[in-house]
Amino acid sequence: MNNLNLYKAYWGMTKPSITMLVLVTTALGFYFADHSFSRWGLLLWTLLGSTLTCGGASVLNQYLERDVDALMQRTKKRPIPTGVITPAQALGFGIILILTGLLIFCWKVNLLTAFLSLLTCFLYVLVYTPMKRLTWLNTTIGAIPGAIPPLGGWAAATGHLDPGGWILFLILFTWQHPHFYAIAWLYKEDYKKAGFKMLPVVHPDGKFTITQITAFSFLLVAFSLMPSLIGMSGRIYFWGALLLGAGVLYVAFLFQKSQSNLDARKILGASILYLPLLLCLIIVDGIF
Repeated sequence: MNNLNLYKAYWGMTKPSITMLVLVTTALGFYFADHSFSRWGLLLWTLLGSTLTCGGASVLNQYLERDVDALMQRTKKRPIPTGVITPAQALGFGIILILTGLLIFCWKVNLLTAFLSLLTCFLYVLVYTPMKRLTWLNTTIGAIPGAIPPLGGWAAATGHLDPGGWILFLILFTWQHPHFYAIAWLYKEDYKKAGFKMLPVVHPDGKFTITQITAFSFLLVAFSLMPSLIGMSGRIYFWGALLLGAGVLYVAFLFQKSQSNLDARKILGASILYLPLLLCLIIVDGIF
């Protein structure tokens, strides 16, 4: 294998799409706390540290799940199952990324942000990853480390945590449920083959999955309006967040009626668009 393909393999192991979502939510927390991106140097160091630790956690996740990745259609072509990267190489790569990210946080940001990042990695790699084989509650457990990045952005900007940061935590914690339940629905056969206790696998009739998606979509609308209710943002954000939340709720109702893969993909698409659009709303609201 040439160097370019090997580079692509290592890059793919960091799950760039997930890393991008982490960067968006980290920037969300930073902007809400600082009310601007004027301290761009601090923001860049924060995003770099987040990129490295998030990528490292994704690599270690694949290291631990290399046996089941080889069984699933959607993951069997990942670098470890195909032998492009050895387990030992992946383990070393993941650890180096995380340690480098933590060093950046300690050196250029602050210790609180470093601690939150370390906590995220610990919960994702050593708690959520094994939980997928034990209980369908793994999605809710995994939503905890997935919701910490905006707290990290807040801590990077202020050096402490405030109620506003925890509201962002609740928004992201809630958002992950319809997002990841839609993924679990689309790939339930793969998850079943691998022995993962995802909700659509444990309750194959789909009723409980639909209930969870609908309930958390309602909660997403409620939590997303809280920044305006406590004075963190203004009317533009309020109405925009209401519209975005209503959009997610609408596709959740479509899925409730059809239980089709098409509408599950609509939930997935709506949830992917939700976070960057919410960040844009915050910025526009701050300007006007």
